[in-house]
Amino acid sequence: MSCYFCQRNLTEIDFKNTQLLKRYLSASGKIKPKKKTGVCAFHQRKLARAIKRARYLGLLPYLE
Repeated sequence: MSCYFCQRNLTEIDFKNTQLLKRYLSASGKIKPKKKTGVCAFHQRKLARAIKRARYLGLLPYLE
């Protein structure tokens, strides 16, 4: 399984794209691990940072 972001040559993950970020959250609102999502380590770190920024700004909930 290859990384979704590497396939599309995306280096930056936009924290305002909540539809994309919701794919990487579990039902309880936790960030899914990279083993489950198939994202590489580089993009997993970027993804976690984008989700945390979106939560801080109120675009994503902390808990659902």
